Amino acid sequence: MTDPSHDDDQRASTDDVAKLRIVVLGAGFGGLELTTRLSEAVADDVEVVLIDRTDGFVFGFSKLEVMFGRAQADGVHHAYRDLVKPGVRFVQATIESIDPVARRVVTDAGAFDADIIVVALGADLDPAATPGLVEGGHEFYTEAGAFAAADVLAAFPGGRVIVGVTSAPFKCPPAPSETALLLHDYLTERGLRDASEIALVMPLGVPIPPSPDASAALLVAFEERNIAWHPDTLIASLDPARNIAITAAGAELPYDLFLGVPVHKAPAVVEESGLAVHGWIPVDPLTLETSFPEVYAVGDVTSVGTPKAGVFAEGQAAVVADRIIERVRHGGPGSAEYDGRGLCYLEFGHDQVAKVDVTFLSGQAPVGGLEGPSAELAADKAAFGSVRVRRWFGRDWPTPV
Repeated sequence: MTDPSHDDDQRASTDDVAKLRIVVLGAGFGGLELTTRLSEAVADDVEVVLIDRTDGFVFGFSKLEVMFGRAQADGVHHAYRDLVKPGVRFVQATIESIDPVARRVVTDAGAFDADIIVVALGADLDPAATPGLVEGGHEFYTEAGAFAAADVLAAFPGGRVIVGVTSAPFKCPPAPSETALLLHDYLTERGLRDASEIALVMPLGVPIPPSPDASAALLVAFEERNIAWHPDTLIASLDPARNIAITAAGAELPYDLFLGVPVHKAPAVVEESGLAVHGWIPVDPLTLETSFPEVYAVGDVTSVGTPKAGVFAEGQAAVVADRIIERVRHGGPGSAEYDGRGLCYLEFGHDQVAKVDVTFLSGQAPVGGLEGPSAELAADKAAFGSVRVRRWFGRDWPTPV
């Protein structure tokens, strides 16, 4: 990796000249899985730099755990300083530019030249893009937003609550439904449910379109808990002065507490790089290759056609890693292909968790099944997190008491 201003710091040593230089942008599900696989399989033959602007990782489901008082913020944060993997170096830095032709990345910590770039930067969240959301509501998709919402909920005396989506596509499609169900439990435990109303407003016809079984189970759960369901409805703006949410069709919904899914968009540095088309990075659905040679993209930043969720980024990263590993070991292009499969856990409240298994194949309708909900799958979900923390960070989680 070379940097004209820091040659001694960034230049590969003579012993490393033959190593394949791989720069991975983003340390979420995709970046962590990719670098872990490369380290496990070909650490001596690659020089990997993993770049992220933050200092740690938080599972999406952990945000809800903190938001509803089931965990503390410091207990769900996984510091990147714990990443000690042969062949991999973590750099905390802000990415300033990506040149996909020269395969050069410039950051505020220096510049990095690569043989292969993998873009795994996810989607940026923009609460300010929805008029009135910052002033009159609370987004819960960022770490800061979800953690702040814990205090908001703790002080909430009851009333009309809207869980609303302000744009599509959005990350983790089950999360708004989970939030409404967990909110029901939260208010019930505090003796506030009878004095409250919960409405879920989404731009989808059903809660989880790829899985009819999961959607049907959620609709039953909403009805049982008296959660108002507003399908095919997008929140366009809030009027904080009147405590009114205004839909894209112009309907007005009164609220006392608005919990919002903010606008999602590709990071500006991706837009400026020329990688994005119509807002996201197009990739080969089987290989995750972009239109630029030796540049891959995985996860939420792409338009590959799968939901924007960590498990899909992880599966895509595994394919890219396997293709690189095969290239390192055998010298030719790798043959691994993405099968479009992902599974996620769905909180139903009452300590019940379901598992949704969905496969997306290009040109075909998605196929999805549902297991549960059950108490046993709650333990399965906990194991899902702990196994990944062990693989990615090399430690136990939750920390044994």
